[in-house]
Parts: sequence; C-alpha cells; structure tokens
Amino acid sequence: MALGPRLDLRQSQSLVMTPQLQQAIKLLALSNLEVEAYLAEALEGNPLLETAPGDEGSGPDEPGDELPTPLVEAPDTDQALASEAGVADDLDVDLAEERFHHDSASDSVGLSGAGEEIDFDSFAEAEGTLYDHLLAQVGERFSGVEAMVAEQIVALIDEAGYLRADLADLADRLGVPLALVERLLAEVQSFDPSGVGARDLAECIAIQAREADRYDPAMATMIAHLDLVAKGAFAQLKRICGVDEEDLADMIRELRGYDPRPGLKFGGERAQAIVPDLYVRRTAKGWVVEVNGSTLPRLLVNRSYYAELAKGSAAKSRAWLSEQLAGANWLIRALDQRQRTIVKVASEIVKQQEGFFLHGVAHMRPLTLRQVAEAIGMHESTVSRVTSNKYLSCARGLFELKYFFSSGIAAVEGDGAVSAEAVKSRIRALIEAEDPKAILSDEAIAQKLAQEGHDIARRTVVKYREAMGYGSSVQRRRQKALAG
Repeated sequence: MALGPRLDLRQSQSLVMTPQLQQAIKLLALSNLEVEAYLAEALEGNPLLETAPGDEGSGPDEPGDELPTPLVEAPDTDQALASEAGVADDLDVDLAEERFHHDSASDSVGLSGAGEEIDFDSFAEAEGTLYDHLLAQVGERFSGVEAMVAEQIVALIDEAGYLRADLADLADRLGVPLALVERLLAEVQSFDPSGVGARDLAECIAIQAREADRYDPAMATMIAHLDLVAKGAFAQLKRICGVDEEDLADMIRELRGYDPRPGLKFGGERAQAIVPDLYVRRTAKGWVVEVNGSTLPRLLVNRSYYAELAKGSAAKSRAWLSEQLAGANWLIRALDQRQRTIVKVASEIVKQQEGFFLHGVAHMRPLTLRQVAEAIGMHESTVSRVTSNKYLSCARGLFELKYFFSSGIAAVEGDGAVSAEAVKSRIRALIEAEDPKAILSDEAIAQKLAQEGHDIARRTVVKYREAMGYGSSVQRRRQKALAG
C-alpha cells in the first residue's frame, strides 16, 4: 500500500466548555447572595453594565436601555443546562411576569405610615469577642509587666473560655517566675464571665461555685467526681459526699445551673441571617414559586454609552467594546436562564412534596435528584447545582432545597414508601414523649414504627437517632433522671 498525503472528512460532536458556558454553570450553583457579590465584580469590570437606578427589579426601565424581551436564545447554554420544556402549569408560575408579589416578608411593613422599610439589622448590636472583653478587664486591673503577662494568658484562652497552655512553658517563654504567672491566672479566673480561664471542666465549675458561695466540702467532693454524676451513680455519690438524697438533689440542681462553657456567651462575629432565594405560597389557583429579587440588582446594558464610545474609536478599541457588549449581553442572558431553571426545579419539588407543604414533615415523600431531573427534562447534575446553597421560604419555615431529597422507607405491606425525614420526625416524637421510667429501646422504637406501617430495622433506628443527637436508652435514662 502506497504511503502519501491525502485529505479526509470526518464528522464528530463534542461539547466545548467556553468561558461563557463555564460562567453560566458557575452562576447556577451560587446562592443569591453569592451572585450579588459576583455581579458587583462584573459591574466594576465592565463599563457597559449598570444597575437600574432606584429599581430592585419591580419597575420598568427607561426606553432603549433594557434588553429585548423575549431574550435571545443561547443554544449551547440551554442544551447543557436545561431543556426548553415549560414549567408545570399546575404550579401557577408565570415566568414572563417580572413583578413578584414580594421580595421579603417585611416588604409590606412601614414605619408611622411613611412606607419606609424596617431595617431589622439596625436593632442588632455588634458583640465584642471574648478576647476583647477580657483584655479590657486586664487594662483596668494591671499595668507594666503584670499587664503584659496577663495579656499573654488571655491570648491563650479559647472561645469556650478555657486556658489551653502549660503555665511552666508560658513562664519560661516570657522569662518571668512561675509564681507570678500562677498568681495572675488566679486573678484572670475572677474576671467576667464566671469560670473563664479554667484549665478543665472541674476547675471551671469550682470557680463558679466559689463565686456563688456554694463551694462547701460536699460540693467540692461532687465536683471532683463529675464522672459519677455523668454516669448517674447517685448511691455512690451520696456515700462519697456524705449527704442524704434531698441534699444530693439540691447539689445536682445547683451543678446544672453552672455554665460549662462560659466563653461561648461572646461571639467573634455577628450572626448572619439566612436570606431565602425563593418564596413559596399557596393561592386559590395553586402554588406560586417566586425568586427573591431583593438580593439581586437588576442589570442593564448602557447602549447609548457604547455608541458614544464607539464613535471615532480605533479598530482595536471598537473590538474591545464589542467584546464588553457581548459579555454584558451574555451575563444577562445567563442570569435569566439561571432564574428560569431555579424556578423550574423548585416548582417540581413543590409539586412532588405537596404533602409536606400542606400537612408537614410526616407527609414527605422519598425524592431523588434523578426523579426531578426526569420530570423537568434536565440533567441530574443541573438539578444538583440548582439545589446547592439555596433556601426556600414557605409558611412552614425556611428550608434548604436539599432538605426535600431523602431516601425512602418501605411500608410493611409493600405498598408505597415514606421519606426518611418523616421517619426521623416520628422517632424524635417518640423519644421526646418518653416516660422517664419507661425509656424506649431502639428495638422498641423499631417495633412501634412497624406497627405504624414503616418497615425499618433496629440498626436504621440507631443511625437516625444518633444523627439527630439523641443518646442510647441508657444515656437518656440517666439524663432524665438528672433532669428530674
């Protein structure tokens, strides 16, 4: 066979991950607040992008500034992220409607009839850290070398209020006598909050007992035997402490009133409230799913500014401007596609889990990402991205979209199944309703669930119980005995 150059035609298909497609996929996985931060960077980097003045997505734009509607199709994005199937009609979702009924639960609340929205964040005062609180007390009591050593001691106290350091090592590192470090630690242990600076739990409780003037020999003995308190060995404690049953009960009540982690009263950062990405409400026509537009600025393309800059510009400058215009248009299309995809997925979740929204967690159905993906004609990975880091607000509270997906527990008769979350809810109810004198074993809980129609093994009960933070029957019996 002769060797020589020749031309062949071959046809193949492949998906190219363009920067625009990567951007669209990235936006899909972000929460609304993360998208807001992303858009802030985009606005800073693209001179043709701007936000609608005084608008939060609920009013019309000036003529000539808004993008054409309907938006231009982006075939490669739509094929990779979602099909063009419409949203379920029975959920009463109108994607063409840009005005949503509400952007937050407080939109309709005004001050003195003036129509001003309440800024609830303004009511929260910033809390100082435990370190700042202790450092201020050091400044009030010490000066010179003592202040320096006390500051080093405070710096080694963790967020729970415990000193995590060896005093001898600290004295050696600072080049001061060990006796000075020990004396200053005793002073720090008298700081607010009570119990701070302790090196273990027993010392923490003992400090609080001394300040409450309750550190008598019997209490000191009990604090030295906290392991027996945890085990519920009351007969042994009465013998060791030399008290009767009534005195022991008083001591245990006193013990339970102390704080084992005094430092946690202080926080280094303000707690951040979770902002929902979606709102779900029921109307006479059905369920309505809305995107929370209050967290997303409405982007516009400043075409007049583009035309002004393009006039008389060099070819290289015009090419850059065209690139910026294309990027701005693509970003807005990607945001629109993101919103439509999120609403489509959330609408199907509401449809599948209607029992939950009507009657609560006991009526949740088993649901998987594949079921939702097949129902709306999307890929399973797309549904996974949509449900990550996104929260839904409804009449029953605030829930992460991932919450509505769980495995199923087969029914005893083999007819249907129930969500694992519903089974967990029932286990929680059984444990919370226990009689302190008749604690349910895992086997007993499994039998009760079987009587209610849930085919669940004892080891599954153990797994769910531990996941919810409940101890074994022996541990719960001791806890309820202590509480009593």
